[in-house]
Amino acid sequence: MSERSVRVRVPATSANLGPGFDALGIACTLYNEMTLTLTHEPGLHISARGEGAAYIPGDERNIVWKSIQYLLERAGRVDEFQGARIRMSNRIPLSRGLGSSATAIVAGLTAANALVDSPFSRDDLLQLATDIEGHPDNVAPAIYGGFTVNTVTDGHVECFSFLPRIFLRLVVMVPDFYLSTKSARQVLPSEVPMKDAVFNISHAAMMVAALARGSEKHLENAFADALHQNYRAPLIPGMFDVFAAAKRAGAYGAALSGAGPCLIAFVPEHRKCTEEVAAAMQEAFRAYEIEARPLHLRLDTKGARVLRRRDMNAKR
Repeated sequence: MSERSVRVRVPATSANLGPGFDALGIACTLYNEMTLTLTHEPGLHISARGEGAAYIPGDERNIVWKSIQYLLERAGRVDEFQGARIRMSNRIPLSRGLGSSATAIVAGLTAANALVDSPFSRDDLLQLATDIEGHPDNVAPAIYGGFTVNTVTDGHVECFSFLPRIFLRLVVMVPDFYLSTKSARQVLPSEVPMKDAVFNISHAAMMVAALARGSEKHLENAFADALHQNYRAPLIPGMFDVFAAAKRAGAYGAALSGAGPCLIAFVPEHRKCTEEVAAAMQEAFRAYEIEARPLHLRLDTKGARVLRRRDMNAKR
């Protein structure tokens, strides 16, 4: 009986984008790749290289394997495939706010789906990924690519993905410390003032409208937030100074990437100032004795992709 192998590529993501807490996301041109071989015999073999490889579990705790098993169970194939060989090549930093866990989930689901002849659509995969992750803001852009608006209604997840009419460059500053999503969630209040909720609804709507219609002037204040960044600021020294430095250097604005600690600046391509924005953000961080490295990215337009499939003789 032959074994089947598949290689997939999944983009990094940034969620929230300032005011769109747990609702807005983008896919970025930074990728993790994974090769999956499902085996009929029990046995799990996981290898990883690149970013955070030393911290990735090599046993049943691995989130990629858990995602694979979840899909196989939903497809009624879990008894058929009892083991796997998983090889990961990671470029996305762990625990930095670039969706590394969402990337792992989407990679596992996409690869497993391909190997069982794709019974699930991308919409189905979004629901499965949200079931695992708990919210769609990172898994949605990882699946669809582009700029995503995500809603959950009575447990049903929907995603609207589009490509902005403004060409953006993304400057992501990666500081030299980790911040777990759990820690960043713990500092948030359980309730917020009505005025803060209205502030965020209006700014998130303005951002989507400006990007969809290509109105640069309406982006100047669109990245402001009142729901989460103020509460998380003490966890990232100098955050608002770094935002201000990015804007002075030519960015439309900047935001906490996901739960942080990465900060992301949105730069108009026509201004050709990404190097200046990166240098300004780096210098602002240094004022707080924090070293940060820049990533110069663009918007990924395709989302998770199957790169290669092949059948192998099980005896080899």
